[in-house]
Amino acid sequence: MAEVTRVPLQPLKKGSLAKLWLGVILVILLGAGFAWLTVPKGVSVTELTAGTGASPGKTDVVVVNYVGKLDDGTVFDQGQGVPIPLGQGTIPGFGEGLAKMKKGGKYTLHIPAEKAYGPKEQKNPMTGEVVIPANADLTFEIDLIDYMSEADFQRRMQIQQMMQMQQQGGAPGGAPSLPEGAPLPQ
Repeated sequence: MAEVTRVPLQPLKKGSLAKLWLGVILVILLGAGFAWLTVPKGVSVTELTAGTGASPGKTDVVVVNYVGKLDDGTVFDQGQGVPIPLGQGTIPGFGEGLAKMKKGGKYTLHIPAEKAYGPKEQKNPMTGEVVIPANADLTFEIDLIDYMSEADFQRRMQIQQMMQMQQQGGAPGGAPSLPEGAPLPQ
């Protein structure tokens, strides 16, 4: 029978096993840290009050109450009952976040700078004061009141304009409406 040459194992020095485990843990932590840094930041939506029904589509018009804040809590914008057409004139992260909300709900929307204004600072057009600094993350508190298609929104706006014209005395260039109780012309 063939003999196997035995090689005696050298005893480990005291504390070597602990150093080995510390090295393994350090490598794992470095890998996790690198993975966390390379994951792109995305839009996050936190539900404060649940909404109902479906979420708005990319081409819908939403009606919202909102407060926009910087990370330090500075309010840079707010509005009540504001109609906002998604996909037109809004920052990419705003539409992306609203698409995750439901009618009647209250939400906190966090938008990283890459999905907001990025390296461009935003100034107040009246004063020239910087309202949103470059590379600023934004947070919005949003109440999604309603949403509708673009066609429904246009129809509602036309009806509202016609009602305003009637209250102001008729269409522009037309005859004014008669006061109540006035005799009709013959």
